[in-house]
Amino acid sequence: MIAGRFRLVLRTSLGFAALGVGSSVAGAGVVALLLLLQGLPADVDDRGWVLGVTAAGVVALALIVGTLWTAYLQRRTVVWFTIGRPPTADEAKRALRLPFDMAVVSGTLWLIGALALGILAGVLGSIGDAAGIALTIGLGGLTTVGLTYLAAEWVARPVMTMALDVLPPRGSLPVTVLTRLVVTWVLASGVPLIGVLLVTTPPDLGRHGNPTASLIVLSVTGLTTGAIGTALLSRAVAAPLHRLRIALDAIARGRKDVHVDVDDSSEIGMLQTSVNDLAAGLREQDRMRDLFGRHVGADVARHALEYGASLSGDVREVTALFVDVVDSTALASRTPPQELVEKLNRFFASVVSAVDARGGLVNKFQGDAALCVFGAPTRLSDGPTMALAAARAIRDAVMSEGELDLGIGVATGQVFAGQLGASSRLEYTVIGDAVNEAARLTEHAKAVPSRVLASETTVKAALGGEREHWRLHGELHLRGRHRETRTWTT
Repeated sequence: MIAGRFRLVLRTSLGFAALGVGSSVAGAGVVALLLLLQGLPADVDDRGWVLGVTAAGVVALALIVGTLWTAYLQRRTVVWFTIGRPPTADEAKRALRLPFDMAVVSGTLWLIGALALGILAGVLGSIGDAAGIALTIGLGGLTTVGLTYLAAEWVARPVMTMALDVLPPRGSLPVTVLTRLVVTWVLASGVPLIGVLLVTTPPDLGRHGNPTASLIVLSVTGLTTGAIGTALLSRAVAAPLHRLRIALDAIARGRKDVHVDVDDSSEIGMLQTSVNDLAAGLREQDRMRDLFGRHVGADVARHALEYGASLSGDVREVTALFVDVVDSTALASRTPPQELVEKLNRFFASVVSAVDARGGLVNKFQGDAALCVFGAPTRLSDGPTMALAAARAIRDAVMSEGELDLGIGVATGQVFAGQLGASSRLEYTVIGDAVNEAARLTEHAKAVPSRVLASETTVKAALGGEREHWRLHGELHLRGRHRETRTWTT
């Protein structure tokens, strides 16, 4: 990791060094060539060497001053980027100004050089020499500043990425796509055309020069700087958009772990941030859906998401399965709370597994008991069969573990199934005689050797294969009911 960090810092540092030296030297070379072709300065006679030495000194001094000035402006950026720590908000804000700072430094130094050499040319030669040199250097500086700005955005991508992690692009943007388009236009068209006008129109600066050669140089310079500027612009715009398209395609295919590096402070950076926010929002929705499903059941969660949450429901025939732990009060008094919870969790895991496998819903946990429903909210064609099979599976699983004793009651009948509560707090539940009957059967099942009792209505409604596992137990008087209830056991 340290080696990778070192390579990144070294590559970025070399990129800035090459940018600073290359842009200044190339710009100075083009300016010198244009001045030579135009025969400027024309009136300094044998004192031209003074101007040449001064120009070389100005270029060398500008390189040194520009490097030190930029390093001073971004001194805090150098520290946190080198050691690899996240910047503070203020440091990130300063780092996002890096291309602008480099352009300002470069432009200021070129302006000073143009004024200094123009004044010197005026002193040694004439006003025409001063104007010609100042304008030519100014155009060269404008080209250099534009290239520096666009190239700095490219070289500074690693710095931008770390800064934008702390300060995502929102609201007022430090740079826009329009800014880049304007700079590219200036490089490709503005500067070369202004140069052509200066060469071919009065006051005809550089009368003793070669306008044809100068126009050729201006054309080549315009083509070169335009190509470089367009390449940098396309890299700054097209490459991020390509990554965004790939990310959105992945999200459309159902992936939620998508993340796009935010490495642009313009509108493109806002798009990158929005895509990351979209993916994060989808992950949060999945998490909430999973959490919702764990609390109310996957079927109830799906029903609520499809039809919305409202105080409504319907009356339908369901099979209710109620399961309860035997003598839970005494169990709680002699068992440490943490150990009791662990036993209950293993017990409920057996209940959930058996019910889910047969299309039922664990509607609610009530302390050490659970109410399970077959036929709501998802309708089942053979709810009684599934409920009876689940009752046997739960009994067998819990008994094989040997940790807890239980009773299970199963009953079938008409119930209300839907949302119950207030508009601010809803619960999906089932209410009706079948639920009460299942709970009362559970009380008696705790004393039955098989630990399972089912109403005759439920057993007779089951398929033949399941009925074979059940036998008549007898009639029982259930608490709260006036008539005897015929029950079956397994």
